[in-house]
Amino acid sequence: MDPINILIGLNIVAIFGANVNAAKKGIRSQIGAIKEKPKGFLQTFPPLLATLILVILIISVFGPGTLDNFESAKSLIATMQPYRYIGVAIYLVASWGQVAVYRSLGESYSQDIVILKNHRLVQKGLYKYIRHPYYLLQILSDIGSSLALLSYLVFPLALIEIPILISRAKVEERLLQKHFPEQFKGFRNKTGFILPFIS
Repeated sequence: MDPINILIGLNIVAIFGANVNAAKKGIRSQIGAIKEKPKGFLQTFPPLLATLILVILIISVFGPGTLDNFESAKSLIATMQPYRYIGVAIYLVASWGQVAVYRSLGESYSQDIVILKNHRLVQKGLYKYIRHPYYLLQILSDIGSSLALLSYLVFPLALIEIPILISRAKVEERLLQKHFPEQFKGFRNKTGFILPFIS
């Protein structure tokens, strides 16, 4: 197996371990004290898409769904090697950035678009610069991993994910504006939407 594939596989295992507490919090928010939880496509589809991408990523670590399966692509794979290293670096930084975001959110973390009864507007960590760092890191993680593995299955799904996550972030913005009107106004004025300095 390719060393990049091994590194990505080991990182997936490490990230699962690091995110166990965040997952528990997400489950608690499902059954905890919810103040408001909008319904709809953007509530359910993005987590399902992220799960599908993760499953395909795990399969791709072992070769299926990658250019490695095509004998005719061997010369292309050789020329893509430097880009694979860039992809794995982006993937590693973004995936561990997501762990940092989970930790910044603390008790306000949920995998759903939701306002909890004890919800607070988080403005620390990456949230000092970006209102939706998780979505940026998710996109970078998926694009980076697809490049590192040369996965022709993960890459198009990662591109499809971009407008969906942007739409989901806009729904979250409206909810935060509703529940934290003054706080959110100041937060929005000093942070970027998904990219720093771009509101």
